[in-house]
Amino acid sequence: MKHMTLAPPAPPSKKSKKKNSNSVWTRPASRKGKKKAKQPANALASGGGRLPRPSSGEDELVLTPAPRFAAERNDDAPDLPVLLSRVFKSDKVEVSHDRLTSCSTKGYRMVRATRGVATGAWYFEVKVLHLGSSGHTRLGWATNNADLHAPVHKAWRAKYADQEYGEGDVLGFYIHLPDGELYEPKQPFLVHYKGLPFRAEAPKATEQKTPDPVPGSEICYFKNGVCQGTAFVDIPGGRYYPAASMYTLPDQPNCEVRFNFGPNFEFFPEDFGGRLVPQPMSDVPYRPYELANEGPVENGTAEKTI
Repeated sequence: MKHMTLAPPAPPSKKSKKKNSNSVWTRPASRKGKKKAKQPANALASGGGRLPRPSSGEDELVLTPAPRFAAERNDDAPDLPVLLSRVFKSDKVEVSHDRLTSCSTKGYRMVRATRGVATGAWYFEVKVLHLGSSGHTRLGWATNNADLHAPVHKAWRAKYADQEYGEGDVLGFYIHLPDGELYEPKQPFLVHYKGLPFRAEAPKATEQKTPDPVPGSEICYFKNGVCQGTAFVDIPGGRYYPAASMYTLPDQPNCEVRFNFGPNFEFFPEDFGGRLVPQPMSDVPYRPYELANEGPVENGTAEKTI
């Protein structure tokens, strides 16, 4: 396990005092108390202290603010099956009690499953329950970086099939990531420092925006068990989650879809066209988070996925 050492906070800089200065910015000498030192540019907005500096050399890390610890946001558990997440979704998306049906109105908003895959061949289904006169859905796979307030595949839009789908259709989603674990970006450590969470990443990791593509990887879709063709090939490495975004015009009934992660599918394809036969998403194992003491106690703890 790699150890991370964080240097103690640097002391605030001292300003030299000028005597007999006529600067208009000089505060009156009658002010009580000492003049408060100006905070450095990289000071924490709410904490008042400076960001911890990593040690030089191979262990150098870049710290960026993180919203919350992932463990606090995780709504999965070892005794639960794969479900729709109540955390990783837009607040405009409603999830049913059994966490398999989702619906939304107005603008596109997204919800994703609790578990994703980074390697191998996998499959799940979505049944379109209700569209109405103005309903639209965008269904497929989403990574950790997907915007919950935007459509699925917002950046990847291309026509690949001639058939449309509508209410009552069952859509199948196939993904194949050969040796995908070799291309999955390393997730940053989550460091708790002075009561605030930070992501700790190597400098090179922060520079690369798009992960390297997985050779031979593929995404294709099925409609009622019939393949609609290949949608994407050589997709970027990462962990892909079943996801859906829905849209209707205002004052219209909810657009509604229902997920089936398996193993009992309604239209499991009899022919995958020579592709590797996938596993059902229901077989994806639980991935827990652990808190690891990666640094000195005074600099907090680091959290990582195992």
